[in-house]
Amino acid sequence: MVAPSSPTGPATLSTGTPATGPATGPATGPSPGKGCAGINIQSTPDINSGGIIQVDAQKTVSLKCAVDGDIPADEELVWLRNGAVVQLNDDNKKGHSSVCVTPVLTEDNDAIFTCHRHTNDSDKASVTLNVTYAPALSESEEIKVELESALVLECDMRANPPISSMSWTLNGSTVDLLEGGFTVTNDGVTSRLQVNSVNKHLHEATYRCISVSPMYGERGNTFDVLVTERTLNFPLMPIIAGVVVVCATALLAIVSRWSNIRQCFK
Repeated sequence: MVAPSSPTGPATLSTGTPATGPATGPATGPSPGKGCAGINIQSTPDINSGGIIQVDAQKTVSLKCAVDGDIPADEELVWLRNGAVVQLNDDNKKGHSSVCVTPVLTEDNDAIFTCHRHTNDSDKASVTLNVTYAPALSESEEIKVELESALVLECDMRANPPISSMSWTLNGSTVDLLEGGFTVTNDGVTSRLQVNSVNKHLHEATYRCISVSPMYGERGNTFDVLVTERTLNFPLMPIIAGVVVVCATALLAIVSRWSNIRQCFK
């Protein structure tokens, strides 16, 4: 197992013995020399007509590159991931070569895998991964917040394909932004429900963010919010410093008048 140096994420590739099994269709990326000298990529899952491989996150993609036409059978092949060279075993380079992405991660979305001849990098073929994944929403959380403090609830919106909507509920009903003094912001990555000053009557409740995905349906996180009384935060260090100063002052006063104090007890 090797990890190619790539700016787009930690794909894990197996580059050992070339894979066997049925061909699943040639890539339609930049592969010059159709019908004569050329490079051919086969994949499991299949490659579509646009050179795209659609795969769910945490699954596996197997790629096999082979020469065809008049290219010598012992021609050495090179794999790239987003332009970075993938390190191959010596017995996985000549004539045909395989790589395996396992498991596929969300960071692998839009990763481009290219196979080309070692002696002619313009003779190549490419495929692109389209990694599908649901928003990471399935948790329940208990939150304690003090009276008059700020409350911020967040839910991750990232998914492929993108979610079609994100909404918030309070005790099963749509959050009333005006009545509760709430604000909702969505930046395409995170949805936030926020109130600047918590009121026990208005804000102690069960909240839920709900996303709707065209592929994965409805998902959400639940937040059980408990509003507590404010705690007084004593400035402990200044108090200790003050006590030390008072004690030191008193001690110095006693020492300075010690002779007078002794005369009073004679």
